[in-house]
Amino acid sequence: MSDTNPGSDKDDSLRLTPLASGGWEDLARSWDDISLNETPRSVNDRGDAPPLQIAQGSSPKRSVWGRVGRTVVSLVLIFGLIGPVLVTAAYRFVPPPITYLMVERVFEGRGFNRQWRALDEISPRLVRSVIAAEDAKFCSHRGFDFGAMQKALAHNERSKRTRGGSTISQQTAKNIFLWPDRSYVRKGLEAYFTVLIEGLWGKRRIMEVYLNSVEWGPGVYGAEAAALKNFGVSADRLTPAQAARLAAILPSPLKWRAAKPGPYVKRRSGRIDKAAGTIRREGMASCVLG
Repeated sequence: MSDTNPGSDKDDSLRLTPLASGGWEDLARSWDDISLNETPRSVNDRGDAPPLQIAQGSSPKRSVWGRVGRTVVSLVLIFGLIGPVLVTAAYRFVPPPITYLMVERVFEGRGFNRQWRALDEISPRLVRSVIAAEDAKFCSHRGFDFGAMQKALAHNERSKRTRGGSTISQQTAKNIFLWPDRSYVRKGLEAYFTVLIEGLWGKRRIMEVYLNSVEWGPGVYGAEAAALKNFGVSADRLTPAQAARLAAILPSPLKWRAAKPGPYVKRRSGRIDKAAGTIRREGMASCVLG
């Protein structure tokens, strides 16, 4: 009786058969052919791409977010940078339309009265008075008067009466493009638009837009409407005293009156009238009046 296990005999025959027939070499060559000629497949043999191929391919989610990102950047460039430049350039030639402040005043029930006039149709007396009252260095700075800003800060720290240090260029940028609010965001945008109008408009256009857009009373905007409202004359016929009074009420046009000035406005307008004479003699309005 044999001591060998029948199962072992069967295994031995399976192992010995390739050796006896030289099958090991054939098996090796067949395996090489399979390795070289066939594409490796996943273990489950369902035709799925190997994990390495998935990692190398582009993700649909990444493609979508990439397009969204490019769209956002394009919109920021168009509306945040290119748009303001194009609008500012257009306002170099056409009158700016109604502003944010004008809309706000209309909803407050103050009305709307504005009549655009070319700079040549506005009295030079008013130009000199406004420069004397609001921005004596208008023709010499490039949009910002840092000395005036420092003086305003120092004054406001020791006095309850607030004094502004903004130039006419800054006021124009705020009046035309922005909203009447005190915030760092608005001040930053104001500086940006100030640089734009200084570069694209020039001093004469800045003064022209300012004199046609600044608030001069409840629902009254611009020199022509203010002159007619307060004195019954056109802006080109203002006297030195009338021009000084209009310039005097600019800091608080809803409170002060040019036609019937109080004691403070009278004193202020007298100082402005004298300063306007200095502006004329020293040629400090030459960038506007030539």
